Amino acid sequence: MIEWAVILLLFLAVLVLFYKYSRIQGQVERKAREIFESWRQREREDIENWKEQELKRLSDEKAKILFETWRQDEEGNIRTDAIKRSQSVTRGRVTECLIPYFPDFPYNPKDARFLGTPVDLIIFDGLSDADEVQNVVFVEIKTGKAANLSKRERAVRECIKAGRVQYFTIHQSFDESANQLRDMGMN
Repeated sequence: MIEWAVILLLFLAVLVLFYKYSRIQGQVERKAREIFESWRQREREDIENWKEQELKRLSDEKAKILFETWRQDEEGNIRTDAIKRSQSVTRGRVTECLIPYFPDFPYNPKDARFLGTPVDLIIFDGLSDADEVQNVVFVEIKTGKAANLSKRERAVRECIKAGRVQYFTIHQSFDESANQLRDMGMN
């Protein structure tokens, strides 16, 4: 009978130990699950951050590549356009100088004087034939279909149309007395 009591006691001890073992095992599993979930959440956040940074880097890189491709493509167009504009300007300037020699130019080319800016030509009509000027004509030459006067050219045109034109003579003396006056600030 003692044997049965010892066996029963041992059996009860094994049951208590098994109960404690299963409780501790449940706690360990729960703690392990919590640690795993916490680790998994951090890993997900790290992966999301990495993805975000990688997407940003890739989009920046793609934008740089697209910009560089656009720049290289457009650089040729810009250079071509600049050459065309430069040729157009040069052609216009040459035309301004040569216009007096065209057959349909209404004045004697010898009477024309090229200024370039703010007006292209001043015509002293009649100067070369009889040394008698009938008219002084200001001429602005425009090439191209949509060539308009600049602000300065319009201002000159309006001034001439309003009759605000003058003529005067400046006498410059290079003798010593004039230089002395100039040095004293009296001229």
